[in-house]
Amino acid sequence: MKSPLLLETIKIEEGEALHLEYHNQRFNSSRKSLFGIEKALDLDSYITPPDHQLYRCRVLYDQEIQKIEYFPYQPKMIHTVTLLESTIEYSHKYADRKIFERLLASSPQSDDVLILHNGYLTDTTIANIAFLENGKWITPERPLLRGTTRERLIDEGFLIPKAIRKDEIYRFNGFALMNAMIGFKITNPIFLGI
Repeated sequence: MKSPLLLETIKIEEGEALHLEYHNQRFNSSRKSLFGIEKALDLDSYITPPDHQLYRCRVLYDQEIQKIEYFPYQPKMIHTVTLLESTIEYSHKYADRKIFERLLASSPQSDDVLILHNGYLTDTTIANIAFLENGKWITPERPLLRGTTRERLIDEGFLIPKAIRKDEIYRFNGFALMNAMIGFKITNPIFLGI
């Protein structure tokens, strides 16, 4: 049986692949965890930006890199977010996103879904999250996926991991989404399903 493909999404800006050390870390960690592969690869040796425009680079892989694609990037606008309880597991970034598509289809009134595990906040379908608490940004300590931007901002001391319950959502002073493409984006969506 063929292994499911994994995915790294990398921001290409001004002809440069950004924050590759974090993508390399997750890419090689997934290959080791799922396939027992010890030999690390450096994505920098495989990525060739087409030009100096803004691109979303998709690296599809299993034991080896299978395909690298480049797409002009347009951010998704998030105005409404529905909170939904789910038991999905997503500790590795898979190319197959059907589990997220089903969650989004179950909540057509919103732009994205914020997934809860046993009443605790995790991630949206496209990004890790953070809340502003007493002048400091906190992020769920148990996300569905340890995103590369989240990991980098924790390492830099900007984000503090903390368990966040659903019923705490209104006491915060700010909300942000983060992933490799949008970086850290402060936003003010309407939360549904609270």
